[in-house]
Amino acid sequence: MRRKDRRLLRLLFWSYSSEPTSPLLTHGLLKHHSAVATASPDMDFSARPNQGIEIGNQTAPHPAAGKRSSLILASYNIRYAVGRHLIQSGLLRKVGYNFPRPRPEAVARNIQTAARAFSDNVLLPPPDILALQEADKETGRAGGQHVAARLAGQLGVPYVHVGAGIPRGVEPKQREWWLDFEEQIALQDAGDTGVAILTKIPLADITRIDLPWHDCAWRPRLAMGATIDFGEDKLRLFNVHIDPHGPLGNQHQQTETVLGHAGQHVGPSVILGDFNTLSKTKALEIRKLMESRGYTTPFQTGTATWRGAGLRFHADWIFVRDVKIGRWGVARPLNVSDHWPIWAEIGIS
Repeated sequence: MRRKDRRLLRLLFWSYSSEPTSPLLTHGLLKHHSAVATASPDMDFSARPNQGIEIGNQTAPHPAAGKRSSLILASYNIRYAVGRHLIQSGLLRKVGYNFPRPRPEAVARNIQTAARAFSDNVLLPPPDILALQEADKETGRAGGQHVAARLAGQLGVPYVHVGAGIPRGVEPKQREWWLDFEEQIALQDAGDTGVAILTKIPLADITRIDLPWHDCAWRPRLAMGATIDFGEDKLRLFNVHIDPHGPLGNQHQQTETVLGHAGQHVGPSVILGDFNTLSKTKALEIRKLMESRGYTTPFQTGTATWRGAGLRFHADWIFVRDVKIGRWGVARPLNVSDHWPIWAEIGIS
């Protein structure tokens, strides 16, 4: 990307970062420039098998879990394992060139690279639980790969994938141009994206959480919950992928939805994933919201977990309640995605 283009991007991202906070209304609905939050069309998962929850690679044996008193958790927006160049690839698609090619082989290589990173104890300790976002299942943009299943197979662990349920034939609306670099799933693509957990620890009470949307019915956002034995307690874990579209209030409402589910659990809990806090204002405000509900994080606000065209933002977080955190970090360098994995070791408080 030319220096002039990078300067323009920085200027516009700075302008975006200075946006005012959108206030929440008294009953939890948002003031919004076009619509209040609603349920996505064609998103009734109650009639679908297992509510779109897929459990796979169960032939991989769980190690003896016992009553674990410490765990390594990691979170990674894997961006369907297509590589790190979000902005550059978006600009190239506009002039007719869509890389990497050939796509299936490139994605397979990236998944193999990720598997090494999560097992060789160099960039981070091998995680007991790995939360993935943008884990595509057999989409064209992922080269037909089931990203979570293939990565779980290479790591030798079971996985749970929760499909977003991309509605077929829904045209994306015009949105802020700096959010328009992502390669969209084709209108009639039979694949899906979603969130996933790869785990060495048995999971229970697996739940899908559909998040309220505003202007992006074509790209529904969701979270998933699961429970594990942790010492003498049950720890509730939430893997989230918050929407970057629109004002801060949209993200507040989606985060509040997850917090509502977490509040139903008596005991320790962890909320981790891609919060898409792509500005200093959003990072500060989402952290403030989480801390107001009793959650803490070891990550200093502004820790870079996403990069593109010379820009750095703190998009990914691990928040905990009623557990303690020892070691933690960001796994750099890893070029499978435009995000870097984050990780933390948790123990009984």
